[in-house]
Amino acid sequence: MKSAVKKIDSSTMELSISVEGDPVKSKFEAVFKEIGSQAKVKGFRPGHAPRELIEKEYSGLAHERVLHELVPELLEKSFAEHDLHVLATPQVKDVKLERAHLSFTAQVEVTPQIDVKNYKGIKINYKKIAAGADEIKRNIDSVKESRKADAVDDAFARTLGYPSVAELEQSVGRQLAVQKDNAGRRDVEKQIIDALTKGLEVKLPQSLVAKHLEEQLRQAKMELALRGVPREKIAAEEENLRKELTPQAQQQVKVYLILAEIAKREHIAPDDHMTQACMEFLMREASWNVVES
Repeated sequence: MKSAVKKIDSSTMELSISVEGDPVKSKFEAVFKEIGSQAKVKGFRPGHAPRELIEKEYSGLAHERVLHELVPELLEKSFAEHDLHVLATPQVKDVKLERAHLSFTAQVEVTPQIDVKNYKGIKINYKKIAAGADEIKRNIDSVKESRKADAVDDAFARTLGYPSVAELEQSVGRQLAVQKDNAGRRDVEKQIIDALTKGLEVKLPQSLVAKHLEEQLRQAKMELALRGVPREKIAAEEENLRKELTPQAQQQVKVYLILAEIAKREHIAPDDHMTQACMEFLMREASWNVVES
């Protein structure tokens, strides 16, 4: 097999692939043998028709099967040879198939090369915020009003599953602390993402954007349905939702590609936990400025 790769842009490559001789001959031989064992030719029992009749009668089908089996095999070999991470089904064209020759070109969408710089030592401002007594009181008062209770006392605390107001206050304080910790984590991640993406232009593979967009659209439509919005109204709003969600999908893909590039450089496994592991690495390597509230 001979294969050559030409760069169209940062996320698109064109492969030129050709193979001569035995690989094509052997594939035709196997295909005609399989067809011959099953084909119905007038005057002959299945599997007993002469080869020349099989080839004459089923030449078109044999060509289709050879292409169906041989093209993917050659593509996979070419991807490995040129170390291409292909994101979508290749667009195959200019196919030429003879009994001992196959050639074609394929345009493939690949993970673009991204010039990520200065991803270690990102400056992070972290503000420690504790849950104060006033905030705890406001939260408990809100529950009291929703339950139309007369007072915040031990009896009220027991209706919520706590033996006393003091225990209730401690529990609410812990819940608020967790919420604040989670909000702080999200803010840190946002600072890192902002630093990584600032001024960095990335040619986004459209297949990845489309995949993220469809998933977001599916979730948005499901949320609307759960809120009781009629199906026909959701369908009427689909195009507006698609336009509204597209920038978010593009940003998600951009961030994913940047993190994937960092993960590759830092030998982080490219599995389902890659983005989380990469973000933890970046936080570990960041320059933290901790501010007391």
